[in-house]
Amino acid sequence: MSQASTDFVPLNIAVLTVSDTRTAENDTSGDLLVQRLGEAGHALVARTLVRDDVYQLRAVASAWIADPAIQVVLVTGGTGFAGRDVTPEALAPLFDKPIEGFGELFRQVSLAEIGTSTIQSRALGGVANHTVIFCMPGSTNACATAWDRIIGQQLDSRHRPCNFVGLVRRGGAA
Repeated sequence: MSQASTDFVPLNIAVLTVSDTRTAENDTSGDLLVQRLGEAGHALVARTLVRDDVYQLRAVASAWIADPAIQVVLVTGGTGFAGRDVTPEALAPLFDKPIEGFGELFRQVSLAEIGTSTIQSRALGGVANHTVIFCMPGSTNACATAWDRIIGQQLDSRHRPCNFVGLVRRGGAA
């Protein structure tokens, strides 16, 4: 699929929350992402919460990247500078290709909301095995910003001039 489709194409999305303090009962960031992807017409196919641990993160992400049923992974948490924040270190080595523009654009749009504090975000994205991965801060507001201003459009087959849907549909252009 080299051009944006005129029809909406629902995607299978997994949500991973990285936190030492959140639980399934109080994971507001994960809840927001699940709500947004559902409202957009996509399907939630997996959701889990792991501690800030490089190897737990890699284990879950690697399994999802290898699963042909999962096309997109949304990761919230672990992107700051605290000692336990290890999401970039854990997941960047798994990427076949980084999506440099995601982190850059996230910090740019966040500047209007949180000022120079945006410099403390290590949001990142990448593609691995035709799976698109977006890693964003654990703040619920940051997840809303990421989805509403960037991710939602890039996962919509109707968005022009380009989007990631053709890539994640197995057999799409690499």
